[in-house]
Order: sequence, then C-alpha cells, then structure tokens
Amino acid sequence: MKIIIDAMGGDNAPQSTVEGAVLAVRELGVQATLVGREQEIRACLEAAQAGDAANSIQVVHAEQTIDMCDSATSVTKEKKDSSLAAALRMLGAGEGDALVSSGNTGALLVGSTMYVKRIRGVRRAALAPVLPTDKGGALLIDCGANVECTPEYLLQFAYMGSFYAQKQLGAAKPKVGLLNNGAEASKGTPMLRETYELLQEAAQAGRLNFIGNIEGRDVPFGAADVILCDGFVGNVLLKTYEGVGMYFAGEMKKMFMRNLGTKMAALLVKDGLRAFKKKMDYKEVGGAPLLGISKPVIKAHGSSDPRAFKSAVRQAVQYAESGIIASISDNVGHMTLAADGEKN
Repeated sequence: MKIIIDAMGGDNAPQSTVEGAVLAVRELGVQATLVGREQEIRACLEAAQAGDAANSIQVVHAEQTIDMCDSATSVTKEKKDSSLAAALRMLGAGEGDALVSSGNTGALLVGSTMYVKRIRGVRRAALAPVLPTDKGGALLIDCGANVECTPEYLLQFAYMGSFYAQKQLGAAKPKVGLLNNGAEASKGTPMLRETYELLQEAAQAGRLNFIGNIEGRDVPFGAADVILCDGFVGNVLLKTYEGVGMYFAGEMKKMFMRNLGTKMAALLVKDGLRAFKKKMDYKEVGGAPLLGISKPVIKAHGSSDPRAFKSAVRQAVQYAESGIIASISDNVGHMTLAADGEKN
C-alpha cells in the first residue's frame, strides 16, 4: 500500500514526518511518498539512517509550505503549489491509497474537498478522533471541521461515525449519542431538537442505534460509541479531554513522587499507571480520519513525533482497507434530506 505524506506539515516537520515515514516503512511494510522540499527531506532521510527503507520511499518536490497561521483557502489560492496541495492532488489522481498530514486542519479540509472531493451526496466532511473511555474508545464527530452545522449534517455524521465505529472500533451495533445539555428530548437549541427527531426516525427505521441525548460527563464512561456534535462543541470537548488527561497524569506523578513510601507504592501499580498513560496518549492513536472524503485522509496531531506519525500511517492503512468509504457511498440515500424536508 502506498501512503502519500505531507512532509512539511506540523510543528516538527520535516524531521518527525520523515522519521515517522521510515518507521512506517520498516514496521508496517508500506510504501511512502514524501511531498515537500526535496533537499530538506533527503537530509532528514540521511539523518534517520533510512538504509533499505529508502528503497520504498519516493520524494516529490514541492517548494511552498502551508503554516498553521495561513488561511484555510490558501491551499487552493496563494499556496496551491504547497506540499499539502500537491499531496492532495496526487491522492485525487490515484497516485496513492491514502494521505496523512499533521499540518493546518482548515487547509486540509478545504484541500481535500476541492482536490479529492467528497463522497457524492455527503454535504460536509467531518473530523472524527477516537476518545478513550472505560469501554475502550468512542468516536467524536465532528471535532472542528464544521463549526456551524445543520440537522442534515449531523444526521450524516451519525451514519458516517457508525460505519467507522463498526468497522474500526469493533462495535457490532454502535450506540449514537447526541451531545447536549441534558438527556431529555426537549433539551438543546432548535437545531439540536430537530436533529434529535431525524435521528429518532433513522432509529425507528432500523438504520441507526440512536440512544438519545448524552451529557459531557457521560462520555468518559462509554455511554455512546459515537458522540455526535457540531465542530465547535466537539473541539471544546476534545481539548478539555486532553487537558484533563494531562492534569491527572501530572497530579498522579506528583502524588507518587512525594516520599519514599509513595515511590514504593508507585512500583506496585506501575503496570496500571503505564496502561493508563498509554490509553490517554494521542501518540498511540495517531490521528483522526476526515470522514466523507472520497479517499482516505488522516489528520495527524500537529505536534506529532515520529512514533505518533507512524501510528497515523497505520491508521491510514486500516482506514483504506476497512471499506468504510464504500459503506458511506452505498447508504448515502438514507443520509440525505429531500427538498421538502423528508428523507429520501
């Protein structure tokens, strides 16, 4: 499988992206196409001592780079010859099986929509990371791609999230929960109440396992396999989740390092602490799929180190092999509202 990589995206590019690609080639057996400034990429390959792995790595030169502060539309306007734009055009042209970037999220969304295209009938693509829960993990959709949503967008997100949770998270009948400020059907804004009705209709038709509204405090306890919300709310939840995880990890470390007795106690529970840290570590997951795009696109964390980027490549391989895109395409008729407001 060939993975196209935006080598210049992210806080630590191109060093981390190149080293992550080398790890992926060695450990996952993929082929990689690194897109970006060729001289810098080859210098990083040499520093990483790529060796035989270099035989499975292609370098495609692109002089421009998109920074985190650039506008989302720069990928199709001022910087259409950037590494991200070039990589997306290659994916759209079928020169690879999937794409991974840890760069500008907005530019990745716009570029994927323009160069790769959405699945026919899908109104908006959505960014969908997996959050750790006491049941394993739950898909959060959307987490920042669409700040303002319509009920139809959220209905489609529910379907796309369900297909992903079923095929990637192993949930036989994924539970879909609408994130709201209360469990009652009457809670929330008019948009959320209308979304609730659409999800209920889909559940009654046997197409979705909608369990109703859930509150933020329900998320860590695995109340739902798919957490449904607009991108603004989802991004706040995601960042809060990350912050609370880091806070508790720091507090536990201080607690166990307080004195000799607590240090001895830490030795007794070190396996549990290691498992907790791994569960909360984004480096293990790698990134988030951009669901609704016609080919696999994975957004890696902006601060990804080589291990995290390798995990993102692994996720891209799994996504490409999952059949999720075909499932969305086959069911898009149930996901679209007709002009009169009724489902097709």
